[in-house]
Amino acid sequence: MIIDMTEVQAINSFSSSESVKEVYGLISLFIPILSLILGIIIGVLVIVWLEREISAAIQQRIGPEYAGPLGILQAIADGTKLLFKEDLFPSRGNIRLFSIGPSLAVISILLSYLVMPFGYRLVLADLSIGVFLWIAISSIAPIGLLMSGYGSNNKYSFSGGLRAAAQSISYEIPLTLCVLSISLLSNSLSTVDIVEAQSKYGFWGWNLWRQPIGFIVFLISSLAECERLPFDLPEAEEELVAGYQTEYSGIKYGLFYVASYLNLLVSSLFVTVLYLGGWNLFIPYIFIPELLVKNQMVVVFGMTMGIFITLVKAYLFLFISITTRWTLPRMRMDQLLNLGWKFLLPISLGNLLLTTSFQLVSL
Repeated sequence: MIIDMTEVQAINSFSSSESVKEVYGLISLFIPILSLILGIIIGVLVIVWLEREISAAIQQRIGPEYAGPLGILQAIADGTKLLFKEDLFPSRGNIRLFSIGPSLAVISILLSYLVMPFGYRLVLADLSIGVFLWIAISSIAPIGLLMSGYGSNNKYSFSGGLRAAAQSISYEIPLTLCVLSISLLSNSLSTVDIVEAQSKYGFWGWNLWRQPIGFIVFLISSLAECERLPFDLPEAEEELVAGYQTEYSGIKYGLFYVASYLNLLVSSLFVTVLYLGGWNLFIPYIFIPELLVKNQMVVVFGMTMGIFITLVKAYLFLFISITTRWTLPRMRMDQLLNLGWKFLLPISLGNLLLTTSFQLVSL
């Protein structure tokens, strides 16, 4: 049997081109994910620096100033210190639950960024159930906190884990009802569709003006979900030492620290998407000719402006949450649960019924 060498070369070149395409496909798949993770890390570092600077200004003291210019490297220095500190385990605790808890809290919050649109077509997964996926994934984080409290074999840690679970259940329901009201107004559960539904009338098309009651309830519920003051009962240092993270040290303690800021960032981004128009400008949508849209420079500029506008709105919410931390006193546990079940839940349910009535009348 005689083999034609030209056919062999054609087969080899075809196989090599296919392998090159597979490599490029894998690279194109991981670049957006790695870019998002890098952006999230930088965003968390900026939040830590902003909180320290704003807190110092509110309390009339000097904030971080030695680690880098204006103290911008202080968060990196703290993270490096925690990375090299000794990782201790409780002698009679459940080591498996103790180790899984912090990782579960961080991973569940990181997955929420999959459906977050930072600009036009700048989203990893534009799902038809995007906002409900965020609510479902964020509900996993308290399970990690409860596992951490139980695995520590410490009554203070266990009480903190129970408080975290009770607080999450109490404020998850009003938050979900507010999200459902927004979905009814936008006729979609996709985060991209919700933003585009607000872009028609510019500033006056934001859901903030159509859902003012829902916005206030969502704001309070998101602060409670992030366990920020005055809702930081799971880690109240006056009564629980440090709550569910009492027995943790080193990198595991750092994971709890990162998870709290990741949750705060994703909550502020969802406030931007659901109520503040996302990446849209304050002016109404202006028609742009097709020839201008095809220009690559215009497309890149538009994407950059979309990311910038989204982050500016998100950091406005972050400023509100930081100032709230140093303004309001901590609530008692019974006051926290009464606020969630007796006030926010009926108000959010009434807002949903009112929104549904208006949608039925407009049909």
